[in-house]
Amino acid sequence: MRTVHRYLLAVAVSGLYLGSAAAQTNPCPTRPSPGTVVNNPLDLVSQNGVLTAAFTLKSYYPVGSFLQECYIYQENSTTAVEAPTLRLNPGDKLDLSFTNRLSYLPPPPLNLPAKAKDMSNMPGRGTPNDPCTGGTMVATSTNIHFNGLNIPPKCHEDEIVNTDIENTDPPFEYKFTIPSNDSPGMYWYHPHLHGVVTLQVNGGATGALIIGGMEKIKPQVAGLPERVFVIRQQFLNPNSWLPGPYQLTLNYEPADFPTFPSPILKMKPGAKEFWRVVNSTTQGFLNLQFRVGGTAQTVEIVALDGIPVQTKEEVTTVAIPPAGRAEFIITGPAAGQSASFWQAGFNTGPIGNPNIEQQLAVVQTSADAVEPPAMPAAPPPGTALPPQRFPALSTVAPTATRKLYFAEATNGSNGPTEFFITVDGQTPKVFNGNDPPNIVTKVGAVEDWTVENRTGETHAFHIHQIHFLFMDTNGEANPYQDLRDTVIVPAWSGTGPYSSVKLRMDFRDPDIAGTFVYHCHILDHEDAGMMAIIQVNPK
Repeated sequence: MRTVHRYLLAVAVSGLYLGSAAAQTNPCPTRPSPGTVVNNPLDLVSQNGVLTAAFTLKSYYPVGSFLQECYIYQENSTTAVEAPTLRLNPGDKLDLSFTNRLSYLPPPPLNLPAKAKDMSNMPGRGTPNDPCTGGTMVATSTNIHFNGLNIPPKCHEDEIVNTDIENTDPPFEYKFTIPSNDSPGMYWYHPHLHGVVTLQVNGGATGALIIGGMEKIKPQVAGLPERVFVIRQQFLNPNSWLPGPYQLTLNYEPADFPTFPSPILKMKPGAKEFWRVVNSTTQGFLNLQFRVGGTAQTVEIVALDGIPVQTKEEVTTVAIPPAGRAEFIITGPAAGQSASFWQAGFNTGPIGNPNIEQQLAVVQTSADAVEPPAMPAAPPPGTALPPQRFPALSTVAPTATRKLYFAEATNGSNGPTEFFITVDGQTPKVFNGNDPPNIVTKVGAVEDWTVENRTGETHAFHIHQIHFLFMDTNGEANPYQDLRDTVIVPAWSGTGPYSSVKLRMDFRDPDIAGTFVYHCHILDHEDAGMMAIIQVNPK
């Protein structure tokens, strides 16, 4: 791994160290012990069209162990729950009261130059403690991004460039409506304050958000037991671009066999189940397999990045980039058969970081196994399907074409690396929230983007507010033309044409007018500058 120079990370170390580690009390809920049964996160379900909840973000950093950053929901007077799943339906409203109480005791070893430690005097960043206009942006500042939702890029909804909630601010209200034509499927929430995204996601501040109704689009999931898996990645050094041990976790339980016993999934023999998986790692590319007797089994893909697939897709390996989601049907082993859930490993290129093979869970079968709650029943035959967003995108003629590329530059023979995502013809530049938009378009546009990778490591292209049609890789049409919000851009070999993907971007919905970002979802790349702004003007 290479040392990364973050130009925009604000770290106010003074005042964060408030006492010795020995005197700390962990404010986060207790996380599962290794080798225990994996349960779904707590569900918070909308009632009468509204989901009202309150979260508090806190942190705990024991010396010599993993940083914890926890979204706490107080279920009752005695029970605090971490990162519940938010469940809403199309047209529902989310009313989330969010309080930031982050503190680091002691401060994590960020190792940043002094000139990168404070942005409070940068022009255009607003006044301190104004959450909608920038604030002072220190390491204990934060915000929330609702990854994959097609909602307005406005403060109190899903704006992340300027929204800065400090640990001294009163509760901040997130209030928005799920579009009535948004697809049923899996989304997720996480911090997105530029410069500290890696730190906070590495600490575990992530959770699932599910829009209901999948059984209406895909009746094959109706009545199946539903499992919700959030795969996270934690580094012993919380700044994950630095060398050091890391482990994957499955719903916060360490998946680090043989160092620890594997998480356990209890299933009935031969049962079909509906699995919903979000890759909320900071930099992990996942190749997921369900193995019976050591052999990867065929699974049926139901949805990717929250959007039901258009045609039947059956695979033995489910590839998910950081921030991606996959929903699929598995068939469990017969009685007496061994089975397990695996990250099969992923080759990230000549200079990419290791993504090694890892057993995520083992399956124990019994006739009396307690299964997770089942999906709703299918609607009666002939029931009209709800309207879906991004209609007929494959048949729409693009109004513009663009080429973008990922690039990296190392200062000196072994210096820090700068990370760029650049529109072809523009000068590569690390992200700065004060810069003008790199792309300007308008509501109603449909654009074809070719995104090249001019580096020797795999990147993950992600855009906020919209989904796109994933058309081809390296000039070859994809066999399944699916809608995504995050896609793998393969590493360049170092010779010949650059690796690339072709994407059809859909800016037709007026709700997404405004400014938002696109970036690499390897989070330390994003924090180091591999992000840019697009402005979508009203029609």
